[in-house]
Amino acid sequence: MVDTSLEAYRFSVSWSRLIPNGRGHVNPKGLEYYNNLINELLKRGIQPHVTLLHLDTPQVLEDEYGGWFSRQIVKDFTAYADVCFKEFGDRVLYWTTINEGNVFAIGGYDNGLTPPWRCSFPFGQMCTEGDSVTEPYIAGHNMLLAHSSAVKLYYKKYKAVQHGFVGLNIYSYWFSPYSNATEDVTATQRVIDFYIGWFMHPMVFGDYPDIVKKNAGSKIPVLTPRESKLIKGAFDFIGLNHYNLVYVKDNPSSFEMNVRDITADTAASFFLEPEDAPQNQNDDPSSSLSGILEYLKTAYGNPPTYIHENGQRTERNGTLYDIPRVKYLHSYIGTLLEAIKNGSNTKGYFQWSFLDGLELFGGYERGSGLYYVDLDDKQLRRYRKLSADWYYNFLKGRTIRPDEITEVETGVFGSSTSKASE
Repeated sequence: MVDTSLEAYRFSVSWSRLIPNGRGHVNPKGLEYYNNLINELLKRGIQPHVTLLHLDTPQVLEDEYGGWFSRQIVKDFTAYADVCFKEFGDRVLYWTTINEGNVFAIGGYDNGLTPPWRCSFPFGQMCTEGDSVTEPYIAGHNMLLAHSSAVKLYYKKYKAVQHGFVGLNIYSYWFSPYSNATEDVTATQRVIDFYIGWFMHPMVFGDYPDIVKKNAGSKIPVLTPRESKLIKGAFDFIGLNHYNLVYVKDNPSSFEMNVRDITADTAASFFLEPEDAPQNQNDDPSSSLSGILEYLKTAYGNPPTYIHENGQRTERNGTLYDIPRVKYLHSYIGTLLEAIKNGSNTKGYFQWSFLDGLELFGGYERGSGLYYVDLDDKQLRRYRKLSADWYYNFLKGRTIRPDEITEVETGVFGSSTSKASE
């Protein structure tokens, strides 16, 4: 990290590692592990940004009451957050309660593609239990309550002394109409309300978007006046995980189904690229990042925002010459800097990921890291990729365009004359 010139590092605390039974006894070995990590980061001038939950709800709580499907999770999550704030908050200033709350609810409780793998046919086909029709809305509701409860706790017990910040992370594609047809334009806004507004609207305005309440009907819990007051304004920043653009086409037939999940409630279809798209339509995919940042600015009052994840996942074929990743980073970071010039309140950027690791989709077959990890080596040796050198140069104020790279050695580029401001 020091060699790459990182100023901050984002990591997640494992609830089960810290509190094996989900509540109660704190594991001293877990405390030692995270204290050592935080102290080593700070010793080297690297600011820790800590996420409290990244899909890994303690299995004991899943078995006991169904995890995020139960309101009991709010109390237990708040108690877990209290332990983290108390033990680490004297050194950690930036806290994210839940990673990708919106797609955690969908992946975990609708299509069953992510833990805890709950779903129902025909929306998910590999689950042994669950209800894709109602559970995603309930889980999302409980996540908002747990998040806001943790924020309230922090402000009551710790803010005055620790002076930290607490936010929530959402995953978002940016959504663009499949065509200029009015129906597709309207459908795109509807999808934005379901995927982004579902979590952002309550935190900014105190209630779910009207179209979400209308289309979901009784499936989505009603925010009581007390809950609305608790959730509204309960964030210091928004964490954003963003990778690419998705096209939206109106699909009213899905809303006519007798049994609908969230995707069917949007009454839309999704495409990574229109079948009749012009050949050069996606030459600048990074425009999707400016789209979501502009929307946060205009629709939600330009909240402080951290790009928590952005990067390119590729096959782990051992090559260190990852020109496609360099092109991706050059494009997206350039777009981010332009968005900031145009008024976006973006405070920081984290590339996903620092090392090749175990990816949720693809396992060890794919990697997103700036550093290659040799899984065949007993010491798991790490090797710098071209992208790590490019990122180092960028952080030092020297940005090399991908087409300027003519030779690659350790830390050496064909050119180093361009400035980051360019």
